[in-house]
Amino acid sequence: MATKLSQEELLEQFESLTLIELSEFVKAFEEKFDVTAAAAVAAAPAGPAAAVEAEAEQDEFDVILTGAGEKKIQVIKVVRELTSLGLKEAKDLVDGAPKPVVEKVAKDVAEKAAESLKAAGASVEVK
Repeated sequence: MATKLSQEELLEQFESLTLIELSEFVKAFEEKFDVTAAAAVAAAPAGPAAAVEAEAEQDEFDVILTGAGEKKIQVIKVVRELTSLGLKEAKDLVDGAPKPVVEKVAKDVAEKAAESLKAAGASVEVK
């Protein structure tokens, strides 16, 4: 009969495993005991403090074109540079403002995109 290992002994055994071996162990454990080893997600706090926290933790931003301004052709050129859209698609995006130009990008990328669009004469929002 196998001896029961203490928690410390188990941790020592896991310490010696590589990440791949540990990953395989977790999969086998989940299958054997029909469980999931996903981390529990805490409920988000409610109220204005939660909104401030959510904004502070935001790491993905959208750049939304709200208007093309007077230099529509320049704005279309910048939209084409920022996206992989063709001429017609970029024109349709500019004509259909407000529309997102780039979505779910890092803050610095969003700021650069917004600056490029503003320099071309467009009005933009970063959300």
